Amino acid sequence: MFKWLPKLLVAAALAGASLAQPALAATGERWSQEEANAWYAKQPWLVGSNYIPANAINQLEMWQAETFDPKRIDLELGWAQDMGMNTMRVFLHDMAWHQDPKGFKRRLETFLQISAKHGIKPMLVLFDSCWDPDPKLGPQRPPIPGVHNSGWVQGPGTAALDDPKQHARLEAYVKDIVGTYAKDDRVLAWDVWNEPDNEGGGSGFYQPRESKHKFDRVAELLPQVFAWARTQKPTQPLTSGLWHNPDWNKLEGLNRVERAQVELSDVISFHTYAWPEDFAQRVQELQVYGRPLLCTEYLARGAGSTIDGVLPVAKKLNVGMYNWGFVDGKTQTRFPWDSWERPYTQKPPTLWFHDLLHGDGKPYRAREIEIIRALSRAPKNEVPAL
Repeated sequence: MFKWLPKLLVAAALAGASLAQPALAATGERWSQEEANAWYAKQPWLVGSNYIPANAINQLEMWQAETFDPKRIDLELGWAQDMGMNTMRVFLHDMAWHQDPKGFKRRLETFLQISAKHGIKPMLVLFDSCWDPDPKLGPQRPPIPGVHNSGWVQGPGTAALDDPKQHARLEAYVKDIVGTYAKDDRVLAWDVWNEPDNEGGGSGFYQPRESKHKFDRVAELLPQVFAWARTQKPTQPLTSGLWHNPDWNKLEGLNRVERAQVELSDVISFHTYAWPEDFAQRVQELQVYGRPLLCTEYLARGAGSTIDGVLPVAKKLNVGMYNWGFVDGKTQTRFPWDSWERPYTQKPPTLWFHDLLHGDGKPYRAREIEIIRALSRAPKNEVPAL
């Protein structure tokens, strides 16, 4: 199996070898390679999804008091536990915290209790640069028929990103949330900013409302977010995932945001929605940094990124994995990205793009669930006969 994998790639993954090391962060508080690899050695092989309950269209609908639904979350995380998942990547939102800090943390505590009940340790995401740049509190708009992720919102939005006076609020949010759970074993890790230099999404739909200075604002803020989180001395690692650029193993070829992601992350995370061979190539590029690797987004069936193809390779290489989408619901991520240009209102695609389960818990493809379960039960680096 996997005869096309370079021998060096497999050997480096198994040994946790370091081929090079980037410059350390100026704070001096970033975990050493040894500390990061020691932490990872204590973890099971990490496998889960990017999680939002089926009845929430975005982060605000998931976390606001009026729509927070612990019963639904409990049901869905029970399905995750049954298929062998042990982690989830979960997006928070600064505005939901700012609206009601104590209430927000009560709901987060409830979520962590439910997760722990099901043996799931979430990675919590603090900020996100994808999709709608103008988030608003209160009732969220309904999904656009036939369109992929039509209600997801950025955080911070353009207004907060462009207003230096609001950055103190962002700092307070990071320090409060990370500080509250800095020593909590129920939290696996902190993803401080999802795709920070993303220009939004929606095939240009949101571009007119994006900050004209977004890249520069994010490049200034991202190192600060890492620093704010580190003041709380978390026992969990910090990360921010690389997601574009054709070659990640040369720091001089990365932009300012990407360099910060590599140089400030305790563990290296990345996104790839491509074929298994491309996934393996990305892993090889990132192994030069000598740190644990987590693929925090994958699974785009129509683009060649599948459970069947990618997940066994990741298990062999000891890369933690989070597919995009768990239960089909209001995010509508079963529709492909091109639905922004051609909504699937007449005939839904036969092939789901993301997501694993129907809203009632029935698998989209039972074989995928069997693979996840078998891989999660096998020892680290061991791929059983599938």
